[in-house]
Amino acid sequence: MTTMIDLKRVIDGEIEPPSCDKTLGIHVKSAIAGKAVCSWNVDERFLNGHQVVMGGFITSAADITMAYSMASILESNQGFASINLQTTFLRPLFIGMATVESTIVKQGRKTCYVEATVSQNGQCAAKITSSIMIL
Repeated sequence: MTTMIDLKRVIDGEIEPPSCDKTLGIHVKSAIAGKAVCSWNVDERFLNGHQVVMGGFITSAADITMAYSMASILESNQGFASINLQTTFLRPLFIGMATVESTIVKQGRKTCYVEATVSQNGQCAAKITSSIMIL
């Protein structure tokens, strides 16, 4: 059995990030008080047949960043799991650096509502929302 990775320790630079972060090339820049910012080095591995980033990768990048928002507010004995995840695509995303930002908009006892954006060159490419259960 494997142990969970403590994302707070990843945020603090004490341990390596999870494999999904490494696979996508996501790097957490900050995560505090329910807000997280990550950079994403988008390369050709993420392109679809139209030579733009496939939507599933964009959604995954947002999901990872939302996890850091959650980790920044929870106690060490708490976990979390996504209930749903919805993405609205506003413009194509291309090879290059992208910024992913997420914010917990509403925090309850059992769930949080989280919003994220994925931007490139100062332009928003996607908006993502999620309800996340606190475990």
